[in-house]
Amino acid sequence: MTFVHPYDDEDVIAGQGTIGLEILDQLDDVDAVVVPVGGGGLISGVACAIKNLKPSCAVYGVQAEGAASMERAWVAGERQSLKSVSTFADGIAVKTPGEITFGMVQKYVDKVVTVTDDEVAAAILALIERQKVIAEGAGAVSVAAAMFGKLPLEGKRVVCVVSGGNIDVNILSRVIARGLAMSGRTVELGIALTDKPGQLELVSRLIAECGANVVSVDYDRTDPNLPISSCILRIGMETRDREQIELIKERLAAEGFELVSER
Repeated sequence: MTFVHPYDDEDVIAGQGTIGLEILDQLDDVDAVVVPVGGGGLISGVACAIKNLKPSCAVYGVQAEGAASMERAWVAGERQSLKSVSTFADGIAVKTPGEITFGMVQKYVDKVVTVTDDEVAAAILALIERQKVIAEGAGAVSVAAAMFGKLPLEGKRVVCVVSGGNIDVNILSRVIARGLAMSGRTVELGIALTDKPGQLELVSRLIAECGANVVSVDYDRTDPNLPISSCILRIGMETRDREQIELIKERLAAEGFELVSER
């Protein structure tokens, strides 16, 4: 049998480098290319192709924060090995970057940054909604870096390489829920109430006046830190954005309601 290394192999790197050739062939005015990074095979090939044909084009790498072996190596100037990795972007969850790839990243890549899993979830949701593209976590880190200002991309023509769509449907449903919360599209507020008639009606009316939609309501009378006549109202909402959530919180506070949690 012949072992084919998933990233630390010159032929694999050369094959993945054809993506860089395609980008320049179709978009010769591109200013920056953002590439997911695990072991470094993909970005090594892409960066090598782009930097040799158009040196002025920036090439940036992106890793998951919980598996940032190449980012740490790039900063330190030497290969780094992580004791463990923790990210749902399993396609780039690599503890040690390749020997060949690290040298090529040092030579050709302008910067390597990281994104959180929550940022990746928001990127996956944005790709679904805006582009009708299903991306796995490893494939969406490039978009996450662009969305959350991790790189100097303002005013530039940018290509984000989305490198895969192999995501389990159960994970996808959780990612969508997390992405909605991350982007301010859903929220659950915990409100301390005196347990008496009319409180829920007032809270619901204030939320409706702000334009949000209530999707869940739960009363919790078991918190030992509350007076026996009080409760926690946990109310879930569909919202437009963070600005609307802040407006709802301000209206509730103005009416004398005490907010005790938000998620």
